[in-house]
Amino acid sequence: MAQRIGILGGSFNPAHRGHLDISLKALRQLGLDQVWWLVSPQNPLKSADGMAPLAERLAAARRMARNPRIRVTDLEQRLGSRYTAESLKLLRRRFPETRFVWLMGADNLAQIAQWRDWQQIFHLVPIAVFARPSYCFKALAAKAARRFARYRLKEGAGRRLATSEPPAWLFVHGRLNPISATEIRRRRSGTRSATTKG
Repeated sequence: MAQRIGILGGSFNPAHRGHLDISLKALRQLGLDQVWWLVSPQNPLKSADGMAPLAERLAAARRMARNPRIRVTDLEQRLGSRYTAESLKLLRRRFPETRFVWLMGADNLAQIAQWRDWQQIFHLVPIAVFARPSYCFKALAAKAARRFARYRLKEGAGRRLATSEPPAWLFVHGRLNPISATEIRRRRSGTRSATTKG
């Protein structure tokens, strides 16, 4: 039987409990064999300012993952790709027997229409979107959700998602983790400032 692999892409600047929660939920509710964290060398939509070096982000992500079924990888760096659609094409070519599922938070569904070749992503692999605080309504009203509305599966069909022919996506509700990498960086910066004021 083909491996079912969830792909969670992002800067992981830094990796946090929210990434872990999504991954564990994906393993459980979508019947996946593994989740791969695709740590991006540099997100084209984000500033390089404040971006920790890739090696540092990978090491922190591995410490956070702490699960044999979650694999932290620098595949985007090794594949030489910068955009999600391009990375997914290369992954499908490299692992033709694997059933990939793209995993993302509702915040990303809300703005995926800004991504390069975003419609292609929906046609390359099935997608699972996970609820995030304050983004659910915005995400489900966004351009991408409207454009692919007729391909949305019922949430109870999660275990069929990996074997569904794309376009196919579902929205996964559940307990919402409010943590974000932006908030973690802001707190760390505030702590450092307070420490240096002496």
